[in-house]
This record gives sequence, C-alpha cells and structure tokens, in this order.
Amino acid sequence: MKLLSRTSMGVCAGALVAGAFFVFYAQSQPNTAAGDTGAKSTPSFIMKEFKKPSDADLKKTLDPLQYAVTQNEKTEPPFRNTYWDNKKPGIYVDVVSGEPLFSSLDKFDSGTGWPSFTKPLPKVEVVEKKDGFLGFTRTEIRSKYADSHLGHVFKDGPQPTGLRYCMNSAAMRFVPVEEMDQKGYGEYLEPFVKAGLVKSGATPKSSGQPSDAPAKRETAVLAGGCFWGMEEIIRKIPGVIETSVGYTGGTTKNPNYKQICTGTTGHAEAVKIVFDPEKLGYEKVLNFFFRMHDPTTLNQQHNDIGTQYRSAIFFESDEQKKIAEQVKERVNKSGRWKKPVVTEISPAKEFYVAEDYHQKYLIKNPGGYNCHILSE
Repeated sequence: MKLLSRTSMGVCAGALVAGAFFVFYAQSQPNTAAGDTGAKSTPSFIMKEFKKPSDADLKKTLDPLQYAVTQNEKTEPPFRNTYWDNKKPGIYVDVVSGEPLFSSLDKFDSGTGWPSFTKPLPKVEVVEKKDGFLGFTRTEIRSKYADSHLGHVFKDGPQPTGLRYCMNSAAMRFVPVEEMDQKGYGEYLEPFVKAGLVKSGATPKSSGQPSDAPAKRETAVLAGGCFWGMEEIIRKIPGVIETSVGYTGGTTKNPNYKQICTGTTGHAEAVKIVFDPEKLGYEKVLNFFFRMHDPTTLNQQHNDIGTQYRSAIFFESDEQKKIAEQVKERVNKSGRWKKPVVTEISPAKEFYVAEDYHQKYLIKNPGGYNCHILSE
C-alpha cells in the first residue's frame, strides 16, 4: 500500500512540488497506541522514563500508516483519516509513547481535511524543527519523548494564537474525556470540567471544580435552502464550534437524500450548529442566518424548489423561540425585503444527520454547487 510522500497535499503542506507524484494510502486504519492493552496509560509526569521501542518493535506494534507517518515523515490523505472531523471531547496523545499533545477544546475546522489545533496542551512541550523539504521553510512538529513526526505548524490559524497545528491522525491516539482519569491523564481534566463536559465523578478531587459547571455550548438548527452552501458560511463564523448537515422537521423516520429530494417527507435540509454562547449569541447566529438566504421565497432558494428548501428556524427552548420571533419581526420591518418574511419558526424535532458525502461538501468539492452568499 502506498502513502502520500512527505509533501502533503493541500493546505497542510503549504504547496506542492511541481511534477511531484502523490498517491493515497487506500484508507486510514483506526489508531491504536503501540502496546495499548487498555491498561492505565503512563502519566505525563513520568514520561522522562519512556524509552522508545526499537524500529523492529515499532513495525510490529504500529500499522503501516502509523509507522510511515511517525517514523518516515509521510503524510496521510486529507479527509480520509481518523480524526479530521472528530468532534468528541478528549485529548490526543502520541501513538508511540502516549505523551499528551492536544485537546479537543483547542481543535477547530481548518477546512484542510487534517486535524487542526490552535495550541498544544498546557505545559506540553512539542519539538519544532525547520523543514525545507519543499524548497521553502516550514516548521515541523515532533513529539518530545517519542520523537514522532506529527505534522507542521502554520501562522494562519484563528485567534488568540493565530497558529494552526496541522497534525496527522495516524500520529495520534484519541482519549475520550470519560477515560482520561482512568488512563492517567486526569491532570488535563480541569478545562473540560469548566466547559461542563465531564460527568459527575469523572474528575479528580484535586481539581477543586464542580462537575456540574454550566456548559459553554448551545445548539441552533436552521434551514434556508441547500445545506451545502449554508454550512460553508456558518462553519467559518467566529464562535461556531462545529456544524453538521441533515434533515429535520418532517415525519419520515431515518430519511435518506433520495427520499428528501421527492419533497414528500416533510423534512427540510438543515444545518445543526454548535456554538459558544459566550462568543456568539443565538441572536447573532440568526442575524447571520437572515443574511445568507432569501427569507421571503416560500419553499424556494434560487433554483432549488420544494418544501425541503424552505426557510425555517427550529427552536430548542422558549428563549430561542422568543429570540427567533423578535429577529424575524425586526428583519420584516427593516425594509430590506420587498415581500414579507415567510420563515417558519417551529419546535425542534429529531435531526437526522445526512450522508457523509454531504458533510463539509464544499470543502471536499471546491467549486461545487453553491447558491448562498453572506450579504452585507
């Protein structure tokens, strides 16, 4: 099986070498730490005692992709790797040593198809090396104790760091937040406690933080035509944590795209948005929503016609309903539209996640169909 050469495709590499030939490894395999038997992992505070296994042992314990990436600086394919779209809370550790590296709290959707982070975990040291392999200087990132090749860091990330740590899934293993204490990573739980992501009893007593701290996440479900273009705009809004596209508001259970296209299921193509209410309030989300589609055309957005393309807000609380009604009224009276706003405001129903090829469609298919723009 062949992999990408050390020059990675797309944004992660920064550029491609003219005439270079790239081939994908057929499919990334699930990451498993070398020698991982499910036992409690080595805590970071004794990582200095770690001794890197021999090359022969690494070839036995790592799968071919993990070995090629960590030991030979290869790069896995974008969008076809284990963690690029992983949204679960937890930390990422070195696949060879288990040393902690990054937190899901610092993970963001860079649009590159590789897991991206704004910074390493607190008190974690990663090694930076200058890499001139492509004919220009990049900064390679390696783990401190296992000396694994992880990826590269670029200065085009979001604030507050302005950095994008573009990592290979194959170089890391994910530890879910509910397993962190048991596996020796309890010292990194406190931020998850503060974010309300740790269940009662899952945090060490030493943290001194209540396990029922209020969550800093809220969900909005919106429909306004083809969900490809909507998601492409929404995912870039500061304060948005994650997005997914799917079907909601109808009666058919577990509908698929073919059924939705008939317009008989009652569902609308919608975007589910998870956002940080301290950075982006629900009202601001709706302000963006009314800027990215025409809320006055009934069951239609541009050339897309049918109930599945209707304008709708699916509220999840009385407070969201109140805000939605206020924003709709304000938009209606603004004089921006010659016709009345017909946006439906309804209680949220079950949200059925759409098929995988619809998720982040315009990232996977640059230049693909898109009838949405964000107006002033």
